[in-house]
Amino acid sequence: MQKFIINGGARLEGTVKISGSKNAVLPIAVAAAILGDGVSVLHNVPNLTDVKTLSAVLEGLGASINRKNGSLYIEPINRMEYEAPYDLVRKMRASIYVLGPLVAKLGRAKVSFPGGCAIGPRPVDLHIRGLENLNANVDVKKGYIYAQSEKLIGSDMNLTGQYGPSVGATANVMMAATLAEGTTIIRGAAREPHITDLATFLNAMGAEIEGIGTSKLTIHGVKQLHGTEHTVISDDIEAGTFMVAGAITNGDVFVEGITHEQIPAVSDKLSESGVQLNWTETGVQVTTPKELKAVDVKTVPFPGFPTDMQAQMMGFLSVASGKSIITENVHTDRFIHAAELNRMGADIKLEGRKAIINGVSYLSGAPVMASDLRAGAVLVVAGLAAAGETIVSRIYHIDRGYEAIENKLNNLGADIVRADDIT
Repeated sequence: MQKFIINGGARLEGTVKISGSKNAVLPIAVAAAILGDGVSVLHNVPNLTDVKTLSAVLEGLGASINRKNGSLYIEPINRMEYEAPYDLVRKMRASIYVLGPLVAKLGRAKVSFPGGCAIGPRPVDLHIRGLENLNANVDVKKGYIYAQSEKLIGSDMNLTGQYGPSVGATANVMMAATLAEGTTIIRGAAREPHITDLATFLNAMGAEIEGIGTSKLTIHGVKQLHGTEHTVISDDIEAGTFMVAGAITNGDVFVEGITHEQIPAVSDKLSESGVQLNWTETGVQVTTPKELKAVDVKTVPFPGFPTDMQAQMMGFLSVASGKSIITENVHTDRFIHAAELNRMGADIKLEGRKAIINGVSYLSGAPVMASDLRAGAVLVVAGLAAAGETIVSRIYHIDRGYEAIENKLNNLGADIVRADDIT
């Protein structure tokens, strides 16, 4: 395993270019590999562990995937494999995306329950309910999801769950519905930017999806989809992470390749805290006054504050003046990073779904451990602002969602080194 060694205290300055969206490219690659007839080319694809893992899953199903100069060349399945291999699926939750497309294309699927970050239970009941609404028979036994259907049939359904719209279920059912007979209406659909990008890609393949970007998607089933060429949108969570990194170090950072429309709630909360954001056609300039103010944050589905930015915001608010309260409404157990931030001198108390943060004047470097992707990101961000040396272990979590994060930060003036962890 590897670790990051961070010497904190440097003020970040310069320009950072945001990579393609991990959350967009994963379902788009699934659609290209399973649903399409013909080669698809995806541009602006980040070089991430999750992308490599999913590529291996799709290759195991019979697709051919080649990477060249930041693009993926995907030739769809050329043999009738319907079982996603357990040893790969267990590594990442996004593997569940193959379920609906396999049923739509091959009439059946066998997918093990997916793995991924340890941030609490994230059930797949909405995925299953959505496919059953499309006339699929779904059974769960011995850790596998079995689904089959002689013919998917369009249906009117609502995919709102206990904590709001489901991003994963929206993507899965939308992909399956493109090849279903008749019309499917998804009410309570997720509206995240990567869902919009997926729908745009599917339409470029020949799908007929209406209401893109809204909570009501109407999908008219077609006979077949074809390959196409598509440029993946920039990663809003990576952009938000670098915005926070610039702000917490009192820096002057231009985050290139992001729009306000992709990340409205994070932008609003940073501005409310006193961060100065100057938006242009190509990105946003982030500058910070000497004192940051406490703000309250509640995670909710897009266009609200994203749960994937909750950890980074917690680190940021740890050094803001006053008391902040973060309420986590999406993932029940996503406060693991609070204990690690407290090791660095933060003052965070947990009460159920709430984290009460009393801002401190400074953080101190310490050995800390990443427990999941975004928890790892906040430890890097906190280490940049902390006095002294911070060692972040288990950084393979971070590599799942951030492309060469240490190089990008060092180009902004940070002092961060990747090293082998031999302990």
